[in-house]
Amino acid sequence: MESINALTLEKLQAELESLKAKADRLEVSRKDQLSIAIVSGDMDKILAAMIISLAAAAMDTQVKLFFSFWALSALRDPRKKAKGKDLISKMFGMMLPNGRNKLKLSNMNMCGMGPVMIKRLMKKQNVMPLDAMFAEAAELGVEITVCEMSMNLMGFKKEEMIDYPHLRYAGATTFVADAGESSMQWFI
Repeated sequence: MESINALTLEKLQAELESLKAKADRLEVSRKDQLSIAIVSGDMDKILAAMIISLAAAAMDTQVKLFFSFWALSALRDPRKKAKGKDLISKMFGMMLPNGRNKLKLSNMNMCGMGPVMIKRLMKKQNVMPLDAMFAEAAELGVEITVCEMSMNLMGFKKEEMIDYPHLRYAGATTFVADAGESSMQWFI
């Protein structure tokens, strides 16, 4: 009986050492990097993502944002038009906000008055507007990845996206790879 307990204890110690080694490898493999998947196209949620991104980038953390589905509206440039769209793509383009300054609030939108009130409060309290946040993010090297699948599903084209120095087009596997090596992952 005593030899069985000794074997069980040895086995548990070996498993514990193996788990410790795996945990050590995982800790070393993670970068000082923040990866955020942004799916919501609500102004307050885009604001939250940008504020968190700017704070992390200001602390020398590499930041990678993955914009997908409804969040793509924040990346549309209202001055740009894409040609050759089919009927459904044109409809999506008309029904969804055209740019980050046309986004609605997730709560208390009040027929468009909510965003106006938030923008006024932000100005009064010296909070950067979204345009300035995106400019600051570009200066700090924040990377933005546009989900190609979402872009194609919603009928958006590259020609109508914002000009941003660290913008790329890729799929979910790119986000998963980035998030896998990041010490922090968020979903908004």
